[in-house]
Amino acid sequence: MAINKRVPVREQDPKVRATNFDEVCLGYNADEARTEAARCLNCKNPRCVEGCPVSINIPAFIKHIKEDDFEGAAREIAKYSSLPAICGRVCPQETQCEGKCVLGIKNDPVSIGKLERFVADWSYENNIDISVKEAPKGKKVAVIGAGPAGLTCAGDLAKKGYEVKIFEALHKNGGVLIYGIPEFRLPKEKVVAKEIESIKKLGVEFETDVIIGKTVTIDQLLNEEGFSAVFIGSGAGLPKFMGIPGELANGVVSANEYLTRVNLMKGYLDEYDTPVKHAKKVCVIGGGNVAMDAARTALRLGAETHIVYRRSEAELPARVEEVHHAKEEGIIFNLLTNPKEILVDENGWVKGMRVIKMELGEPDASGRRRPVEVPGSEFDIECDMVVMSLGTSPNPLITDTTDGLDANKWHCIVADEETGKTTKEHVYAGGDAVTGAATVILAMGAGKKAAAAIDAELSEK
Repeated sequence: MAINKRVPVREQDPKVRATNFDEVCLGYNADEARTEAARCLNCKNPRCVEGCPVSINIPAFIKHIKEDDFEGAAREIAKYSSLPAICGRVCPQETQCEGKCVLGIKNDPVSIGKLERFVADWSYENNIDISVKEAPKGKKVAVIGAGPAGLTCAGDLAKKGYEVKIFEALHKNGGVLIYGIPEFRLPKEKVVAKEIESIKKLGVEFETDVIIGKTVTIDQLLNEEGFSAVFIGSGAGLPKFMGIPGELANGVVSANEYLTRVNLMKGYLDEYDTPVKHAKKVCVIGGGNVAMDAARTALRLGAETHIVYRRSEAELPARVEEVHHAKEEGIIFNLLTNPKEILVDENGWVKGMRVIKMELGEPDASGRRRPVEVPGSEFDIECDMVVMSLGTSPNPLITDTTDGLDANKWHCIVADEETGKTTKEHVYAGGDAVTGAATVILAMGAGKKAAAAIDAELSEK
């Protein structure tokens, strides 16, 4: 294998996988992993580490793979990440670690994500225990939300010797990893459940069905329950809509609701009674990773599926890999197209969507060229279901019920970018609850920074 080309990863055939919910990417085997690891130059000043939000020593773990020391690779990754099997699957490596790889300047970058996934999967298959902890500190920390930010913060604090308890609003742990990301991208039992079990081995306690602000408040956790600090990693689950005519029709749903019904509530399995509409033609509005997840889910449930996005393919915010997979599977992309109205039949159900063609004008505040309507270019797309994937914002319940905890106009908690420290003493926050909807790895990075800051605060007492 030439150093300029990465080892291709095995995948399900597109025509086959479009009909099932099995994992698309099959990952590397040991020989493929060793061959790919051999491409790494082991740079003295590794730019890839700079691109990793949790600062994994990437050359070090890859060197272990080269030396056939997979356990050593797992232990190296475990110093920095509590969720390696998840990160190896869903992180946007192409814009982070792999995007910084010097090999990528003229050739293919090292397939860092696939190597991380291989190591994590190998360690679980071989029952490698990497739960190393410091002596007990005798102090309790509460973590709100069992998603990527909360799990990371909890894992790091438990390793430091703190007694950590996670409070989760849903009946299952995992947050967006469980309800948002489809099975074909992130298997729940094979991957998510095992990563959570690893965190439990560190001594972290989990309590589900607890809604902070209703079941118990942050002030009660601090003042009555004996917790020395609180980390808020409650995510951003409040969906946004467009406000266009017909939006309240039957058959219009948010991507959050749709994916939650299918993923968390197993709506894709016949033995579950979860109500999910099996539409004939679905339009998904949006161009991010969640839009791709919703579209590819609808396709697997038997629908002709369209992505409707107001900018061009170059501006699609979704991962390149996800767009590529969606196209392979037969998703239809209506780009430079924007909805104007949802058409409704006499019974109140969606029967189509009126859209207008767009063209790109001057750049807006985000730096992307602003889409503008092309006069007289309206046309209709027939569909019986519309999925809105326009982003999400945090639920204001926590900030509304906590004295001294500030939020901005989008209900995002105000917190220091480097430490996660909020306007309330002993309370930290990170992930989507602070930034609005973002990526799993960025939430993990925020949880990691907050854990370090909490440790620094409590170590002074």
